[in-house]
Amino acid sequence: MSEAQVIPLFNDASRERRAMTTPLLKLDRVDTFYGQSQVHFGVTVEVPRGEIVCLLGGNASGKSTTMKVILGLHKPRAGTVSFDGAPLDGLDTAQIVRRGIGSVPEARRLFGDMSVRENLLMGAFTRRDREGIAEDYERMLELFPRVKERLGQRAGTLSGGEQQMLAMARALMSRPKLVCMDEPTMGLSPLYVDKVLDLIRTINSQGVTFFMVEQNASLALQIAHRGYVLQTGRVVLSGEASALLADERIRDAYLGGPLASKTAS
Repeated sequence: MSEAQVIPLFNDASRERRAMTTPLLKLDRVDTFYGQSQVHFGVTVEVPRGEIVCLLGGNASGKSTTMKVILGLHKPRAGTVSFDGAPLDGLDTAQIVRRGIGSVPEARRLFGDMSVRENLLMGAFTRRDREGIAEDYERMLELFPRVKERLGQRAGTLSGGEQQMLAMARALMSRPKLVCMDEPTMGLSPLYVDKVLDLIRTINSQGVTFFMVEQNASLALQIAHRGYVLQTGRVVLSGEASALLADERIRDAYLGGPLASKTAS
């Protein structure tokens, strides 16, 4: 059969319906261990396309390990992680980034002795399209004017809020479909907390999906579409962000009290 005669498996309408119903990211019954210590117990999380989804929980609940599993930094012992309909099993972090997942890690992890400009361009290390990189570079400077003002400065001399802006811009330089953010408001002044949350909303409105790990439930749920609560490695509560924000059981997750394992209505 010639190329002109090839019939696609899905027409545009069915492809669109499939994209709408298939989560962009899914963790399915994931068990994770550090040595003999189990961290995750059957964790299932879905991140729909175009949404902001937050994973809430206190210290040692397994939140950061969830991010490591998604990015290929820690391999689960059971369960699967899929992205855009394909499994991520066996892929390293660079391959996962190429698939379309960007990362803003906890504490930013910038190259402190390199300039802001150099750090920003490091976000495009998996790309080879020079024109596209140049376009995105200019777009980042428009979206993050504070970064533009500091281009020649060493990244390690920036304030915490400025470093978070740079880390976000660096992640977006890979042109991700999904950005994973680990504790995006940690250690920031109230002014920069508001700026970071506003930027997440703005970037999401432009079509980028977000999965964010956050301890501050109130802040996260104000901008998220839906959320999950993780407690001692188990998802104990999930639902629409508005429902979770009004749910008194959320307080228990942070005060160490019991939390019923059910979905918020």
